[in-house]
Amino acid sequence: MSTEPSFSNRVRNVIIGQPKPLGDSSIFHKLALVPFLAWVGLGADGLSSSSYGPDEAYRTLGEHTYLAILLVILMAFTIIVISACYSRIIEDFPHGGGGYVVASKLLGRKSGVLSGSALLVDYILTITTSIAGAGDALFSFLPPTWIAHKLALEAFFIVALIVLNLRGVKESVLFLAPIFIIFLITHVIAILGGILGHIPEMQATVTTVHTGFVTGGSTIGWAALLMLLVHAYSLGGGTYTGIEAVSNGLPIMREPRVHTAKRTMIYMAISLAFTASGLLLCYLLWKVQPVDGKTLNAVLFEKMTTNIPFGGVFVIVSLLAEGLLLIVAAQTGFIDGPRVLANMAVDSWLPRRFAALSDRLTTGNGILLMGGAALAALFYTDGDISHLLVMYSINVFLTFSLSIFGMLKHYIEERKTKVHWKKAVALFTVGFVFCATILVITITEKFMHGGWVTLMITTLLVSLCFWVKSHYVDVATKLRHLHVDMKSLYLPEPNLQPIDVKARTAVVLVGGYGSLGLQTIKNILTTFPGVYKNLVFVSVAVIDSGVFKGQDAIDHLKIETETTLRKYQTTAQRLGLGAAARFAVGTEIAETGNDLCIKVREEFPNSTFFTGKLIFEKESWSHRILHNETAYGLQKRLQWSGLTMVILPIKLT
Repeated sequence: MSTEPSFSNRVRNVIIGQPKPLGDSSIFHKLALVPFLAWVGLGADGLSSSSYGPDEAYRTLGEHTYLAILLVILMAFTIIVISACYSRIIEDFPHGGGGYVVASKLLGRKSGVLSGSALLVDYILTITTSIAGAGDALFSFLPPTWIAHKLALEAFFIVALIVLNLRGVKESVLFLAPIFIIFLITHVIAILGGILGHIPEMQATVTTVHTGFVTGGSTIGWAALLMLLVHAYSLGGGTYTGIEAVSNGLPIMREPRVHTAKRTMIYMAISLAFTASGLLLCYLLWKVQPVDGKTLNAVLFEKMTTNIPFGGVFVIVSLLAEGLLLIVAAQTGFIDGPRVLANMAVDSWLPRRFAALSDRLTTGNGILLMGGAALAALFYTDGDISHLLVMYSINVFLTFSLSIFGMLKHYIEERKTKVHWKKAVALFTVGFVFCATILVITITEKFMHGGWVTLMITTLLVSLCFWVKSHYVDVATKLRHLHVDMKSLYLPEPNLQPIDVKARTAVVLVGGYGSLGLQTIKNILTTFPGVYKNLVFVSVAVIDSGVFKGQDAIDHLKIETETTLRKYQTTAQRLGLGAAARFAVGTEIAETGNDLCIKVREEFPNSTFFTGKLIFEKESWSHRILHNETAYGLQKRLQWSGLTMVILPIKLT
């Protein structure tokens, strides 16, 4: 039989790449990221937020720009505090300390679902906000007449990233690393040049700031100034939005993971504090004012390089690097968003198909969902960065607040067993106050300007999660109550004779040992009495996101599968039948199962294939989403290969 791939598969392999070999014991090492690449793939989200976070905060100050000096200090301090909090989370959750995991374990499953849902919306908006910011940066130096094509270009960027991520995380990060480096170089030069070049006027700036405080305090009052400062600080919350990505991305870190993740967090904290606070300080020093169609960074760079040779070239390179880094930052949504989806799917809060891995070992369904939702958000907001930042910040700080509060509660409760618990409690208290303040003010001030949309979507997603969970729990309960009386069919002595490979054989595709598999066996024996002399049990050990943690996890999965199949073999022997078992390891049941069944048919030429499938009294479209259609897909494949497969219905009432 020819194994030549179809035309569609050849095209797919060119775009996405050849399948990765699961048998390669070094596959995890090859896919994992060292600190620098993790900084690029996960830290780019945080670093790139310096392109729009300080911009939004500075614009909010209006004519009271002298308050920016306090924002510089607050911004740097907040970055350090939140980063320190998440470094602690990395230590306590070495297998991945994202908001969903932390809140679920420390605050309970309801808080976990809320945090996970907020994270999903957050990562969708990470993609959209980063791409919209990239468009703003690029069109700050492109001809104004091209602005009509901005939205289409942003949509193209999202589609391109979907394809890139379907190829695999490490490949996409390697591709984007040079952009990250160029951004760092240009922005370090700009910030240091902006500060050092303004030293001769520093005294005048200090005088201006002092005068501004005195005048502002006497005209609108110190309380009003404080409120304005807090308001600007909160609306600049987009600056801190990428910090959690490192703790959530631990599974893709190179061993030792905790060490790698903590080093990545240090890289990101230092680079973000320097760029965000440095740019904000430069806005103040250079008296930057908003210009239509340009970001504040574009205005600043143009102002700084007016009388410098090749200044225009530097501006274009800097803004181009900024725009491209924002595209890199969208990677975080594609890396961590599908992982959160998969974690929640493994826990049955979302359809389990989101935990499935592709043959490129990526969560393909999650990548497609995140990309599609990001496109929808882009078109809904028309790529307006201010609108997106409101929606984005709310969910980010909801997750921050839940995670940090959970850690605060944890250290207080476990203070007798924790070393330096007082320092940890102080750290998490300050972090929670900062995050909760930004969250409350953003919701209050911007509820009617996009805040209500993100709150409504998150609420609907939480409700969907509980509905999905209740369905899976209901099905599991009914399966447990599905009593299969096999003892009445057992013979006094089990058949321990060698199996006759030429006899009529029923090949049964099974998963775990339980009522579904036993009912399938009983249905075969009662529907075809005396026909089959052998039962051969076939299983696919599926590697999904819940299993793909390392080579040890795969080895454990193989042992579990072998143990399950031995139980089925014992059952067949007690029924007086010949028994055998075969299994294969793969990421997808239908394709792997098809190849395995063909091999089994070669070994047992007189065989018929069987599998059981749950059927419901009132099936709806949701059942097709919540429960896979693997049985029908596999049946079609086997029929094409000339094999007979019978699907036996298992009724759940």
